[in-house]
Amino acid sequence: MYPDLKKTSWTPQTVAANQAATALGSAGAKGDYLARLICTVATPATAQVQIKDGSGSAYTILPNSPGGGIGTYTIEIGACSQIGAWQVVTGAGVTVLAVGMFT
Repeated sequence: MYPDLKKTSWTPQTVAANQAATALGSAGAKGDYLARLICTVATPATAQVQIKDGSGSAYTILPNSPGGGIGTYTIEIGACSQIGAWQVVTGAGVTVLAVGMFT
């Protein structure tokens, strides 16, 4: 897979609720690795979480009104960005801890 993943420390980054597009890392770049998102849902109706690879399209990772309602959801991503910095978009009812290797 990626041999450098074993040599580098993981970086957690918190994304607050209701964020339009929070870039992960201090600069973020093509090749950054997003391991997982830990989503804490407080209000299910506004719990949507999306990720974007740089200027690419947003993909819904957690929908509004997830089946389990209030709680914590760990979503494994395991991908390197191909365009630019990873970005996370959050609804008003969810916070996210993004774990990976970000520049």
